[in-house]
Amino acid sequence: MENTQELPLTHSQRILLAHLIARRTRGFAPASLDELCDELGLASRGSLHKQVVALIALGLVEPMQGKQRGVRLSAAPASLDAQPKLALLGKIAAGRPIMAVAGEDEIAVPANLMPRGRGYALRVEGESMRDIGILDGDIVIIEARDQARSGDLVVALIDGEAATLKRLRKRGEWTELEAENSEFPVLRYASERVQVQGVLVGLLRSYR
Repeated sequence: MENTQELPLTHSQRILLAHLIARRTRGFAPASLDELCDELGLASRGSLHKQVVALIALGLVEPMQGKQRGVRLSAAPASLDAQPKLALLGKIAAGRPIMAVAGEDEIAVPANLMPRGRGYALRVEGESMRDIGILDGDIVIIEARDQARSGDLVVALIDGEAATLKRLRKRGEWTELEAENSEFPVLRYASERVQVQGVLVGLLRSYR
């Protein structure tokens, strides 16, 4: 099988291919389209089918031929590097806006943790979210959004200058940013001072 880095795969196709490889590595039986939709959090079976057809055309997935036998990879991925990657933009709570910069690093992310749309990764600095298991040095996976629900864990930009990872609480004309550590105070701002830049969807941790 060709190295997928040389193939014209879309972001969604790479996520699907990485998920299929992970399933086979774990010894799971090939999944149906409906099962894959559930596992990848997809609402449209038709969209998934188009991605599968594209992988079939590239020789990465076996033709389904109308059989209800699941989506099967076509060959062993001996040199396959299909794990999707996200830009690692720096540290969160470092006192600067979160933005893409030239020369940014990338980090491989398991397919099941990838955001559904645009996303990025940040390294956590500090202990303000310790009580829900987000520790200093962890890497958080963020889905880029400018809207979030009250109670979501968000990257919030305050006054266009300082970014922080906190739990969002909407209080009428006010926005509160709550730490998950009783040693840190709740931050309260007029809502127009706070801009949501993304919602946390996953976390990576290294024990080395």
